Amino acid sequence: MPDERPFQAVTPPAEPRAKPATEATRRRFIAATAAASGAAVVGGLVTGSPARAAEAAPGSRVSRAVTGAQGVNPEHPTSGPPPRSAGGRSKDHRNTSEDKMRIVAVEEAFSVPGAIRQEAAIRQHMAVPEAIKQEWFRRLDDLTELRLADMDANGVDVQVLSYSTPGVEVIEDPAEAVAAARRINDCLAKAIAAHPTRFAGFATLPLQDPKAAVVELRRAVTELGFKGVLYNDHVRGHYLDEPQFRPVWAELERLGVTLYLHPAVVPADDWHVFDGYPVLVGPSWGWTATTGAHALRLIYGGVFDEFPRASVMLGHMGELLPFQMARLDSRYDQVPPEHRVQHLPSYYLRNNVYVTTSGVMSHAALLGAVHAVGVDRVLFSIDYPFESSAAAVEFLRSAPYAPADLASIAHGNAERVLGL
Repeated sequence: MPDERPFQAVTPPAEPRAKPATEATRRRFIAATAAASGAAVVGGLVTGSPARAAEAAPGSRVSRAVTGAQGVNPEHPTSGPPPRSAGGRSKDHRNTSEDKMRIVAVEEAFSVPGAIRQEAAIRQHMAVPEAIKQEWFRRLDDLTELRLADMDANGVDVQVLSYSTPGVEVIEDPAEAVAAARRINDCLAKAIAAHPTRFAGFATLPLQDPKAAVVELRRAVTELGFKGVLYNDHVRGHYLDEPQFRPVWAELERLGVTLYLHPAVVPADDWHVFDGYPVLVGPSWGWTATTGAHALRLIYGGVFDEFPRASVMLGHMGELLPFQMARLDSRYDQVPPEHRVQHLPSYYLRNNVYVTTSGVMSHAALLGAVHAVGVDRVLFSIDYPFESSAAAVEFLRSAPYAPADLASIAHGNAERVLGL
């Protein structure tokens, strides 16, 4: 469930009509702080400070701060109905129109039993309590009954489906990977055809054979109607900035579809810093570190200089890269000239990267990501079935944003970027 406690790092200025800080929600805290400092609140962003304005991403709508264009009251950024009764949504549920707000979730996993022969052995070694694993697997293997019921119960209109990890990345034989990818994509296409208003899809690619991957990418997009690609990090230890994958990037750019770079459950190598601490290897930290580093390889490897219209999506609030932008840029001048790319790293994060919220239900993190890359580059996702749909949707609905910006995150950006 979303954290409705106030930020602890700063005490909001006292105001006669304001509630005590211990009772304030994030929204009221942000609004009170902004009002007291002479700043305005737009789309949940505090503006008015030149330093903060300089950091804000182009397109983040900061320029509308003092106009109140979306009906944002500087004391109360959004208006809403009276508190709802127990069992309803949050007491801070902002307005009745949100009850009907369209929601598109873009990192939602499925699997096809038997498609990846290594899958069963890898699943057995996952360091997760058995009951949790079995519930995950039950939901991964289901493409309709459990999934649609969960979507209906939580107001999710569309899931963009992608093959779970382990996926084809664990297959050594390129021919086997090609066959598995075709089977998975065909199964997904059938599920989408049966429920075209509820599902869309990301293709699985056999990148062990880049030429075959290009052929399958073209088929998946032009014949099956998929909206992009999701790939689980490395290709048996190889990364997508390497020269053999340039034809794949060229085809992605030509087709105008994105590649969602997702963590892989099987790491490319062992990091000794994780020894004895398996909790660090997976989603709590290791996946973010490795996937974020892979994305930086794409930037520093010149992929986006060669293919400026290509893009990647990064889950888990951009694998935290939006929060590292200033640090990345500050090191740029120290890179030897022969290894520099055409722009600062922040340029690529704001022009070639999309961020999704999957698995990070923090309003503080959402505010930071939007402030860094712009509201038009942040998309909602749940990470079903590994995260709770109810908690993720509540996090979205209670986010401190004006209705237009919230709608962009909830569905508008996905519809634009993916052509839904």
